[in-house]
Amino acid sequence: MSKFKAVVFDWAGTMIDFGSFAPMGVFVKAFEKFGVTASIAQARAPMGKPKWDHIRSMMDDPDIAEQWTRKHGQAPTDADVDKVYEVFVPMNEKVVADYADLVPGAADMIKTLRDKGIKIGSTTGYTRSIMENVLPRAAEQGYVPDNLVCSDDLPEGRPGPLGMYQCFIDLVAYPPSAVIKVDDTEPGIAEGVAAGCLTVGLALSGNYAGKTPDELAALPDTEIEAIRQHATAKLKEAGADYVIDSVAELPALLEQLEAS
Repeated sequence: MSKFKAVVFDWAGTMIDFGSFAPMGVFVKAFEKFGVTASIAQARAPMGKPKWDHIRSMMDDPDIAEQWTRKHGQAPTDADVDKVYEVFVPMNEKVVADYADLVPGAADMIKTLRDKGIKIGSTTGYTRSIMENVLPRAAEQGYVPDNLVCSDDLPEGRPGPLGMYQCFIDLVAYPPSAVIKVDDTEPGIAEGVAAGCLTVGLALSGNYAGKTPDELAALPDTEIEAIRQHATAKLKEAGADYVIDSVAELPALLEQLEAS
């Protein structure tokens, strides 16, 4: 038996959608509908937050705020965030299943954890309506976690701990030190830290690298290492106890943790 009772995984950039691509173009297109040009870098910056909060953070970007003010005659308000959010969600619902391939090695990793008797939880910055399009695709590939907590399930999302608290209840897994949170973003790591869990960041499969497996493999080792170091620094700043390249490396880390 493992000394850990559960591992709670993020979705995009962690278990599916290597490089975290599904929301990027949608954020850009949603802002375009309001006459504002957002870059992929601006869309990636708040990644991991609940999508309403993500849009609010993009609105607070000085360049986007200036464009919005120029176009609409006033600085963006929460009501404006609501308008963009209402456009974003159905657009993301339509495309998210196209980016739902499991990260390489994820299926074998889950089997290893289940063989150890470890429960599999999940939280996400996606809404429940978006995830309804992801779950069937994940199940087709053999990934069916024991629970799912979406950004709109609770009164407050990441980086607060409520999603993790719900996982403790759903999975009947406690104390927090017996639960591991795995994520590729700062808000997702902060969620685990806030709940008192051991946290594992992912440097290469997620938002910081922003590459497909083939794109990543084509890079020189020095460039990959630079991406790894940048992502590791960001995730450690957010409170990650450990940082690995992808979930495929989690079983090896667990062996180390079990032995310590």
